[in-house]
Amino acid sequence: MADTADMIEVDGVEKVFTVRRRAGLLRREKREVRAVDGISFRVARGEMVGYIGPNGAGKSTTIKMLTGILTPSGGRVRVAGIDPARERTRLARRIGVVFGQRTTLWWDLPLKDSYRLAHRMYRIPDRRFRENLDRCVELLDLAELLDVPVRQLSLGQRMRGDIAAALLHDPEVLYLDEPTIGLDVISKAKVRGFLRRLNEENGTTVLLTTHDLTDIEQLCGRVMVIDHGRLMYEGSLDGLHEAGGSERTLVVDLERELPPMVTELARTVRVEGPRQWLAFPAAQSAAPLVAALAERYPVADLSVREPEIETVIAKMYAERPAPAPDQESDPDPDPDPDPDPVPVSGG
Repeated sequence: MADTADMIEVDGVEKVFTVRRRAGLLRREKREVRAVDGISFRVARGEMVGYIGPNGAGKSTTIKMLTGILTPSGGRVRVAGIDPARERTRLARRIGVVFGQRTTLWWDLPLKDSYRLAHRMYRIPDRRFRENLDRCVELLDLAELLDVPVRQLSLGQRMRGDIAAALLHDPEVLYLDEPTIGLDVISKAKVRGFLRRLNEENGTTVLLTTHDLTDIEQLCGRVMVIDHGRLMYEGSLDGLHEAGGSERTLVVDLERELPPMVTELARTVRVEGPRQWLAFPAAQSAAPLVAALAERYPVADLSVREPEIETVIAKMYAERPAPAPDQESDPDPDPDPDPDPVPVSGG
């Protein structure tokens, strides 16, 4: 194991794709698209970091380079002291990956059979495999799903199954792409608690991409924002909200129709019958606002809506010049013919 404080090292990394576009009825032209444009960052051992940005920003391309699926066009990448592109198989034993909509489970097999195959592929010692599987089954509530074919699982159930599969071999680094997608509120809380415990007890390094800012708020001490292939922000989530001037929304259901509510802590932005929407700074706690409204108005129910990541970034960079034509977005052509996003160890 490499003796370094940084588990992930990215220095000036670029990824350029050549794409072909129609330039007439019979003619096509080639052009280069920079999916990742000279980004640099570090992730320390045991750190949980959010890696966020709008769709097409370059997040998936970055993670594919960190796993060895894609080779950088320039710059330097090291994960656990290993060059992912040169030693993909060796790195596979050190990392776990959950790629949102692309499962690593075997579609027609019961969930438990996928875990048995992972047991053999990663050559996990029997005792360690049983202990890890039992722990994941308990904490992710998978006991009733083990005999169910993967194709019959809901998206939320499959996501929990994928997370377990990625952890059976005790990876030092875990890449998570939308780990709470499709989950209800209770399941989301369970997954977040599991990831927090995994990080605290095992010291697992986690790089998390998500569109749910609550995931970032509850799990990550630091957030990095990528936009058009460039690292645009690195710091705390509160700092991101302040830089973008973002707002959360409090949706209030009153017992009866009333004029727009008035409070110094928020502004009413919409009224529909007994329901009202109030906007307040995202870095501000909702508790004082809720208390003030409940004291003055007949509140029947309320909920808080987090700002969309796209909205935060749009506000943050509203005055930034438009990207050059070769930096429009991450085309994510995924030229790797292997459909499995996780580099597995075969020998």
